Amino acid sequence: MRGTRIGYFGPAGTFTEQALLSQPDLSALVHVPFRTVPDVLDAVTAGEVDHGFVPIENSIEGTVNFTQDALVFDHDLLIQRETVLDIEHCLVAPRGATLAGLRTVLSIPVASAQCHAYLRRELPAAEVRAANSTAEAARQTSEAADPTVAAVAPRIAAERYGLEVLASDIADHPGNQTRFVLVGREWIPAPTGHDRTALVVFQRADEPGSLISILQEFAARRINLSHLLSRPTKRGGLGDYCFVMYADGHVADELMADAMRELRAKQGSVKFLGSYPAAGAQATSAREHADARWRDADDWIAALRERIER
Repeated sequence: MRGTRIGYFGPAGTFTEQALLSQPDLSALVHVPFRTVPDVLDAVTAGEVDHGFVPIENSIEGTVNFTQDALVFDHDLLIQRETVLDIEHCLVAPRGATLAGLRTVLSIPVASAQCHAYLRRELPAAEVRAANSTAEAARQTSEAADPTVAAVAPRIAAERYGLEVLASDIADHPGNQTRFVLVGREWIPAPTGHDRTALVVFQRADEPGSLISILQEFAARRINLSHLLSRPTKRGGLGDYCFVMYADGHVADELMADAMRELRAKQGSVKFLGSYPAAGAQATSAREHADARWRDADDWIAALRERIER
């Protein structure tokens, strides 16, 4: 790691901090909590911290749009790592509280929505109130010291604020995961062989076939797109969209670099969001075979060019 200070979406006790602490090298840095994701990214851009650590995608809610849009439109930062965390929502309360005695539940609206069935079934009379984050909900619950008040929060927040876990894993859907990204100002991590490249492509015009022409650059090179989404550019009217795509591979790979060259030449405006180690299991060998074929074809062209008269 370059630098010693890392900002994250706080306060202490968020899922973001839990994911941050799961990375040994990142956990050894100086941690600086910020109230919002834009605050984290602003601090990285201004040089107040060396890196930022923020959520970008959830397996149930989808893309965290305020993070994605900030990286696309508001900052020139590079994604340098991704981390996937299994999300466990817990119902936490002051010591001595009981389910039967709860009257108020605090949490961020996204978390309470993901636990809607549990809350409706077990606490039908409780009032659900919004907080800025799950950790903030736990902190407010701790400060209230009221056995009728509880929070939907991570287990780490209960530990941070001296609360008891009344019920664990209360989300409506199993397999809830969140992807977090580490962002920095300049450097690109070296390729590992299991990498992901994030790009934003601004189409020249809204016309038939514009998206397929972009996708063909990846399909022709056997590059898998793990995530594709469209976002309004915020600079025009309805129909003015850009495409955010996450592709398997690294800018150091010849095939990926070739696809990026073609996109920039044909589409005009392409923003590079980073090439970085991918989380999870290794990808299939399809891209490796495509790389080998590309190298063979490149050697063939080079051999032909050597025969040109000089």
